[in-house]
Amino acid sequence: MRGHTCYSVCADDAHGTPVMLKAQQLGITPEQMVAQTRAEHHQDLLDFNINYDNYYVTHSDENKELCELVYNRLHANGYISTRTISQLYDPEKQMFLPDRFVKGTCPSCKAEDQNGDSCDVCSATYDPTELINPRSVVSGATPVLRDSEHYFFDLPQFGNMLQDWLKSGAIQIEMANKLQEWFEKGLQQWDISRDAPYFGFEIPNAPGKFFYVWVDAPVGYMASFKNLCDRTAGLNFDEYWGLDSTAELYHFIGKDITYFHCLFWPAMLEGAGFRKPSGVNVHGFVTVNGAKMSKSKGTFIKGRTYLDHLNPEYLRYYFASKLSDAVSDIDLSFEDFAQKVNSDLVGKVVNIASRCASFINKRFDGKLSANVLEPALVAEFQQAQTSIADAYEKRQYSRAIREIMGLADKANQFIDSNAPWVTIKDPEKLQFTHDVCSLGINLFRLLVIYLKPVVPTLAHQAEEFLNDSLTWDSLNSVLTEHQVSPFKALLQRVEMDKINAMVEDSKENLEPTKALTAAKTVEQNEHLVKDPIGETISFEDFAKVDLRVALIAKAEHVEGAEKLLRLELDLGGETKQVFAGIKSAYQPEDLIGKHTVMVANLAPRKMRFGLSEGMVLAAGPGGKDLFILEPHTGAKPGMKVK
Repeated sequence: MRGHTCYSVCADDAHGTPVMLKAQQLGITPEQMVAQTRAEHHQDLLDFNINYDNYYVTHSDENKELCELVYNRLHANGYISTRTISQLYDPEKQMFLPDRFVKGTCPSCKAEDQNGDSCDVCSATYDPTELINPRSVVSGATPVLRDSEHYFFDLPQFGNMLQDWLKSGAIQIEMANKLQEWFEKGLQQWDISRDAPYFGFEIPNAPGKFFYVWVDAPVGYMASFKNLCDRTAGLNFDEYWGLDSTAELYHFIGKDITYFHCLFWPAMLEGAGFRKPSGVNVHGFVTVNGAKMSKSKGTFIKGRTYLDHLNPEYLRYYFASKLSDAVSDIDLSFEDFAQKVNSDLVGKVVNIASRCASFINKRFDGKLSANVLEPALVAEFQQAQTSIADAYEKRQYSRAIREIMGLADKANQFIDSNAPWVTIKDPEKLQFTHDVCSLGINLFRLLVIYLKPVVPTLAHQAEEFLNDSLTWDSLNSVLTEHQVSPFKALLQRVEMDKINAMVEDSKENLEPTKALTAAKTVEQNEHLVKDPIGETISFEDFAKVDLRVALIAKAEHVEGAEKLLRLELDLGGETKQVFAGIKSAYQPEDLIGKHTVMVANLAPRKMRFGLSEGMVLAAGPGGKDLFILEPHTGAKPGMKVK
């Protein structure tokens, strides 16, 4: 809108063991699955009015060519080495197992059902080979150790460059500080190879060895742009990715993949002779109604399910009103969502046009006045462009929205104070009424220009009504003696019944139908395969475990711990401190006030963060899929669980 040449590209990540296994489960080839998934994702994006210049896929000829180019340059420059390592191997599936496909007992705290690289309970990190009683998540088989030659990228050689780049302002300061943990531990060589079978690109001159997905995924940015260049006359790849490039190049990512984009990726680019990004912009996560998404509650909402019920402009506006340049999570609260859209977009912005247009169309033949009633008010709206543009370009979207809505309030105050619905009845005030309504339409026009990046469909409809093309330069003009079209409703209010219908549509069907029962049986069997029932114990052994209902009186993050939360558990007069590995699934503020079940007589364990005096009970495989046990209403702190 401001006259700059901009290209936006993206791609579906296509490679990796999970993709290969999912395709096998569906009975199709990985190529078929990723093509279908990409098409679905692209259509969802288009229907949310997200129009990339190129939305590609990482399983492409261009990506293969560029991955090999990057690798060969790194190899020629001495940044690639090989060594033999021992890995866990699934003898049934005949494949080496990535860390996430191994589960077992933590070698540190002996907690069961822990991931292959870290423990959710005590936050220990380890090699999968250190797990006690490891099992394959893929088949349930006991894995065996096998040697394999792997290829490594020498990340430590780029330590000084990365430190300088992180301090340059290329990423948010909180993420730059977080990444210092990697330097404090000491950068390690990065394993960039995976053994067959694997869905990905084979490493040059290394039969049966494939690039790890996080090698080719970021190269996919380059590949998507190269594909666009090959199809667009005058668009030169090297002008954007070469070392001499003066273009601004930005990434937008989620916070869970920061280290791939801000350590490995810039180091790969540096070593291969390409320019680094101008900036990597990191976003937090989305929660729904204050909690992580839940299928049973209907708050695990797919983009397509939303689109089946609600206008995409609503969600674009709501997210813009809450997003900042920080790495904060944002919450989609349905009541707040409806209230904000109805109050701001419908009640403030669209309302200006609907209040004024009827008089312009009916009494003044659809033509705006030649007079500008309050030039100072128009100037105030126009002068806001510098601040609003600055907010957009700094990704401080919520600040931009606040400023725009502040102007909308002033426009409505102007209309209210001059009451055209009253003055229209006085023949001597017809010109005044014409001037008031014409200024109202012009103020509406300026507001829509500011909002066009957020609600492009609403802006297009406004352009049709105004008979005008809205660009940033349009902010410096006022429409006088200008013909507008008959006004049509631009935006409907958000109705809670539509939100409720979307929630219902998102819920898992929990009715015990035959098909569902069969599906659940399979699911239960899979859980039992992945996590078999333990050895039989006597009742006397079980009776030694003192389980108590506890109130979570306090919950907080633990400085320096990636997976732990510190809980203060009230047992009805006695308080115990517990460090629980549930940070991946819960925010501290969401736990305070909940009741849960704890092991109250567990021997205290001294951790580097303090003394842990028990353990809370939770179910699930780990990560985001972790659920603390909550007793029914009526259970009181201190009650024994029998």
